[in-house]
Amino acid sequence: MPPDPAIRLRELSKTFTATERESGMGAALASLVHRRRQEVVAVDGISFDLAPGEIVGFLGPNGAGKTTTLKMLSGLLHASGGELSVLGHVPWKREKAFLRKITLVMGQRNQLVWDIPAADSFELNRAIYRIPAADFRATVSELTDLLDLGPILRKPVRTLSLGERMKCEVAAALLHRPQVVFLDEPTIGLDVTMQRRIRAFIAEYNQRSGATVLLTSHYMADVEALCRRVIVIHHGRLLFDGELAALVGKFTAHKTIVVKLDEGADAAAGAGLAAYGEVVSEEDGAVTLRVPRAETARVTGRILADLPVVDLTVEDPPIEEVIERVFAGEKP
Repeated sequence: MPPDPAIRLRELSKTFTATERESGMGAALASLVHRRRQEVVAVDGISFDLAPGEIVGFLGPNGAGKTTTLKMLSGLLHASGGELSVLGHVPWKREKAFLRKITLVMGQRNQLVWDIPAADSFELNRAIYRIPAADFRATVSELTDLLDLGPILRKPVRTLSLGERMKCEVAAALLHRPQVVFLDEPTIGLDVTMQRRIRAFIAEYNQRSGATVLLTSHYMADVEALCRRVIVIHHGRLLFDGELAALVGKFTAHKTIVVKLDEGADAAAGAGLAAYGEVVSEEDGAVTLRVPRAETARVTGRILADLPVVDLTVEDPPIEEVIERVFAGEKP
């Protein structure tokens, strides 16, 4: 019998009321007496389950409802309708037992105190969560090793680089060893090297702790590295829920073929590749073609038979392209 889901959503929705007025002094004065209001649906009846220990990518364009959903999941917002359960708790009741089991990391928000060292903020979190001293020391030591925090823990937070600060933010959020981790753009603004380190850490933490992780990110490298399953929403509605590979197969009718010809090949041979498919790019002597998925084997065979090929690879299209197709509402 499968375990109960760590997270369970059924027809979850959230509607905000926004005020409107025209520009100008007259409209401003009129709005003091009579305000026009509009209902804005941020999340529109989404349903899904997350099993204990899963890492799931939660994708969508800006304004899709991702952050609103995470805020409901973490208890920062009440839902307007539907059902929601996280580890058996209703999040917006903000029960102490629930808050000790979850954490929310937002890449654009700070929880560390700006003018004191990160180590002092860690001590503050220890007091808030009432973490036993021995457990706290062991956890800090483990996180310090995993994130290489040793050289920076005693420096004031305001003196740290963005990448250093983000590592400390992640560590601070995990001191109480949460069972569910909500990550909202945890690598935003970081350089490529730091993104890789944060991703590696998230994967390692998941393996060591068995925590359930729901991740939003605009960096598809985060999703490809960490998530087998993805959930895609747009305009607050669920568009896709399944394996990442299935997302590619469902919404992309093409594959890409990257061809590199022998340096001594006639220039016309390279130019003639357009006869085999749509030329997407040419870089460092390699030509990338887009061909219909069903034609991939036949076209590959023709290229190998007709041209002096040094290297040839067949790939699925970049995830960014697939997600754009999903957002555009394309059908398989």
